[in-house]
Parts: sequence; C-alpha cells; structure tokens
Amino acid sequence: MCRVLYPRFLAVLFVVSENEKTRFIPYSFIEKEASHVEGFSPELALVTIGGGKELEEKLVVRPTSETIVNHMFTQWIHSYRDLPLLINQWANVTRWEMRTKPFVRTLEFLWQEGHTAHATPEEAEKEAKQMIDIYTRFSYEQAAIPVITGRKSKVETFAGACKTYTIEAMMGDKKALQAGTSHNLGQNFSRAFDTQ
Repeated sequence: MCRVLYPRFLAVLFVVSENEKTRFIPYSFIEKEASHVEGFSPELALVTIGGGKELEEKLVVRPTSETIVNHMFTQWIHSYRDLPLLINQWANVTRWEMRTKPFVRTLEFLWQEGHTAHATPEEAEKEAKQMIDIYTRFSYEQAAIPVITGRKSKVETFAGACKTYTIEAMMGDKKALQAGTSHNLGQNFSRAFDTQ
C-alpha cells in the first residue's frame, strides 16, 4: 500500500525541530546489540546491491533508530558534561511484516522517536516514565483517544530494552492497539557502541 502525507499534515508534525538520520544502516550496527538483532531479524529489509554491484556490507532499511543514534552518541558524548543529551526526530521506518493494517501499520511508516543519554540509571528511568506520561496526556487532551498506560511484559519489551512502557488504545473489536511506547534501554546500546 502506498501512502502520501500532505504538507498540512506534516506541518503539524514538524513543530519540534527535527533530527533525521540516514535511512540505511550498516548491518554490523544491528548486530552489535544481540537481543536487538534477534528481535528484529524477521522484520528486516536488507539491501545487498547498490549501483548494480554487490555491496561489501549489507545495509538494513531502518527498522528503528537506536543503532544509528548510539553510533552518533559515541561522537557527541565526550564527558558527563555532555549529559543529558536529548534528541527528537520524525523518521520513516520499515518493518517487513506479514500482516499489515491500512492506516494502522504498513511496511513503512512515519513515527516520532526521542533518544536520550543520561549520567545515571535513575535519570534514564525518570525520562522514560516522563515520556509515557506526555504521550498519555497528548492522547487524552489533544487526540481525544482514551488509552491504558502500563509496562510491557518481558516477552513484549522492545528488543534491546530493559523496560518498555506503553499506552494502549482499545479498538472497536475489543483488541488493544499499541499507540505509543517509551523504553529504558539501560546501558545495552551504549555498551554495544562503546559510548563513554
């Protein structure tokens, strides 16, 4: 299914300064965090040929941005004085999913991502909880969508995260639809990318 987002819709989304990363990520980045690659492997879209030639390293069409962001964090963070570091971006991501749902989840979709780095685990946890509270308030106050807020089970936690907080909207068929998440990644990605 092809989708087009009209400029008026995009104007609402880009009120916050955007920080866009590359759409193609070296496969070696995905491999750096073991549970991340394991969780996303079935949904990855891989590029193996570019310009008519086989690539030396496969590229992944971005399924999410944690790996490329943490690669950049290693270049931006040089001491505790650089923390906290908070960035926001709207990004197109691709997931090779078996069952797509028009207007809900297609192979490629636009979403908002916030990525942060903190000096302490307590600051990271506070930020993750603060963001799920912001998503909850936005859902109720701006979008008029009632949601249930909670924490994902270990099995449903984002691949590579320590904790995942979620807001779930109830659909007409009595199924829950994940409407937003906030993750505490702990040091999983910073260690994988050797962020000091």
